[in-house]
Amino acid sequence: MSTLERFALEARRLARRAGAAILEVYAGSFAVEHKADDSPLTAADMASHRIIVAGLQALTPDIPVLSEESKHIDWNTRRAWDRYWLVDPLDGTREFVKRNGEFTVNIALIENHAPVLGVVLVPVTGALYFGVAGDGAFLESAPGALPQPIATRAATTVPVVAGSRSHGNERQTAMLSKLGRHTLMSVGSSIKFCMVARGDADLYLRLGPTSEWDTAAAQCVLEQAGGAVVDLHGNALRYNTAESLLNPEFLALGDGSVDWLARLGLRA
Repeated sequence: MSTLERFALEARRLARRAGAAILEVYAGSFAVEHKADDSPLTAADMASHRIIVAGLQALTPDIPVLSEESKHIDWNTRRAWDRYWLVDPLDGTREFVKRNGEFTVNIALIENHAPVLGVVLVPVTGALYFGVAGDGAFLESAPGALPQPIATRAATTVPVVAGSRSHGNERQTAMLSKLGRHTLMSVGSSIKFCMVARGDADLYLRLGPTSEWDTAAAQCVLEQAGGAVVDLHGNALRYNTAESLLNPEFLALGDGSVDWLARLGLRA
């Protein structure tokens, strides 16, 4: 077993432990706080954060960890990192609060600004997606289930677009209209990337702000399944390249033989 494969196994175990802690909170009543950017925060976010960060620090004490809930780490410190863990302990807190089940746990290992390992768990269903650079992408449908390879699909005549349940806007609607006839499936959190990775959708367009921990793990899964995550100029998303931890607007796609940016009217 390679080092990355061993890390992936441990990250999967940590994601499942974190998911169990999240579901304990989800099953009862919980308070909702709001952070400075008005995004919600619950006890589930913090329980997951503590489990994952402690587990990763025990697994790899020499590799730093950047979590959404510890994002105060100074750029002067971060800029020296060539390898680090990037974690979103609970992606889709708005969906968690709505109790629609569309939230995820996300753990990624970044090397030289790119994700080389990604784990995405959907706690409510038990589905766990993971990607390891050079090994491919897999779906573990339940704890203990044999991981099955997943892959993106060839583009369909009527594209299926995975869209945000909480962050759609008129500009996105106008851009997607340039595809012509298409089917829009609204879903929360990083599940959208996984829909593309497993061949249930063709693309996911995200306009507006996201943070690096929102995308890294799922980007790895999608890339290892044969897809890509690119900005609106066609460049792959990269990580920890600047003081800001915000991503550019992006497109997650399954079939790279299609010029989706042209079809969306973003280039001639």
